Amino acid sequence: MVYQALYRKYRSQTFDSMIGQEVVTTTLKNAIMNDQISHAYLFSGPRGTGKTSAAKIFAKAINCPNQKNGEPCNACDICRAITRGTLEDVIELDAASNNGVDEIREIRDKSTYAATVAKYKVYIIDEVHMLSTGAFNALLKTLEEPTPGVVFILATTELQKIPATIISRVQRFAFKAISTADIRGHLAEILNDESIQYEDKALEIIAKSAEGGMRDALSLLDQALSFSDGLLKEKDALLVTGAISDEALLAYVEALSHSDSKAALTQLDKVFAEGKNMLRFAEDLLSHFRDLLFDEKSEISHDKLYRWIDIAIDSMKLIKETTQTKIAADVMTMKLAENFVAPQVQIEQSQAAHTVKRENSSAPKKPAEAHFYQEPLPEPPGVEPVGNFIPEVTKAKPRKAAKPAQAVPINRESIFKALDEAVEEPDTIQQVRTVWNDVIESLGSPRDMALLKVSKLTAGSSKHLLLTVEQDNLAKLITSNAALLDMIGNSLSQNCGFRPEIIVISEVKWREIRAEYAAQHKNGSPVSESTQNETEAETKTETETEGVQLAQQLFGDKVVEIDD
Repeated sequence: MVYQALYRKYRSQTFDSMIGQEVVTTTLKNAIMNDQISHAYLFSGPRGTGKTSAAKIFAKAINCPNQKNGEPCNACDICRAITRGTLEDVIELDAASNNGVDEIREIRDKSTYAATVAKYKVYIIDEVHMLSTGAFNALLKTLEEPTPGVVFILATTELQKIPATIISRVQRFAFKAISTADIRGHLAEILNDESIQYEDKALEIIAKSAEGGMRDALSLLDQALSFSDGLLKEKDALLVTGAISDEALLAYVEALSHSDSKAALTQLDKVFAEGKNMLRFAEDLLSHFRDLLFDEKSEISHDKLYRWIDIAIDSMKLIKETTQTKIAADVMTMKLAENFVAPQVQIEQSQAAHTVKRENSSAPKKPAEAHFYQEPLPEPPGVEPVGNFIPEVTKAKPRKAAKPAQAVPINRESIFKALDEAVEEPDTIQQVRTVWNDVIESLGSPRDMALLKVSKLTAGSSKHLLLTVEQDNLAKLITSNAALLDMIGNSLSQNCGFRPEIIVISEVKWREIRAEYAAQHKNGSPVSESTQNETEAETKTETETEGVQLAQQLFGDKVVEIDD
């Protein structure tokens, strides 16, 4: 018998056998049992999470004469023909290779004919985001005037590329990335069915490497089994996936924690000699730093971990772009071991420190404008070297040097305008909050999702949306990412019907601007609760009387003065 790959052999044939998509499968089964079959569906989510499998199961269930509780029998002629892909009433095509107007027009013309054998004619279009603009327009006409007995199931890994006009005419189902625990459990079941012995650590490594995709996990498992000698071991999984062993990472990080660059480079050489990919090493290292942040027993300070994470993220960009990945990884190691600070940041810090010294200001010292994970300012008059870099401090005019460099330009007029609009549209920010999780999940990139998860929805209108983050450098990362802002706008347009301009500032800047805004409205029109709910406590004037008056102006009768 011809060998069949595991991902094909163990492809889900019923809704109940699908892993990690309980919400989707339950909804589809209920729709089938209640005979509430829509004319079009959109399945979106990461690759390998079961979108196409769910589409074929759905096609079988709505056409199966022996359907029970929303599940196909998988025994009748129709179910078996759909499973084999030979039923002419269920047409499956890939939009990546059939993305022209002519192909969609042909589908539109043929969809007017009734099914010959089955009850419903089903069109499954995979990777639908690859369709051209003309093809989408041709498909739109079909979705606007559907033929009875015809069902379209569209599947995509990039929801943000689907026009809003298409999304508004289909039922959307979001498939989520499958958890590592669910993948590991399913792999264990398969190996038990195959009577293959394994080490638990090997399954853990494969499950993590799959990054939420069951198909990827099964493909990696197939490779690891081909490499092993009947017993799936941890070393087999490490070699196949290119992952780094915990022991190697621990030894590397231990050297970094003692600023021992020589020992860290030695560990890196061992990893490279084993044929490990340096980009994969950087990714595993970044995940390890993240785990250390949440480990209460870790002896490494959070400040140091923040700097390491910043360096690792910047180094990953370089490793992706260069062909000399080992050299880039060596440079990353030196920076991590020496607590490297970017030269430009060091120059700015040194100049600011000398300026403060010369001006002999009586005001308390204030740190320079927040740079992401910056080191303390060097003490004047000497300038300490950082890593292998010794900054050359040039004389600067006191007035110019006294102003710390701002990482993100702040347009106060735009923010004030956004707050005014938020006062006029008090319900808008709540509307955005209800769909914010969907907006984050639609991004696809783990890094982009992480950036939005640490941001806070502060104020909003249909024209502007104000986000605040802890660090000024985080604000810069978001505002400089045009693709990310575009995806946020597309998602809000699809979910809320408007596409606001995104404004991102740090918490420190937000408190300053909020105080200015409250002061301007002190003797003017009241400020909305949605944008000024926290302003009163942080913007009191120097006397208690003025503070109470401001609170009463902002919040009306809700403020009660208590003499203690």
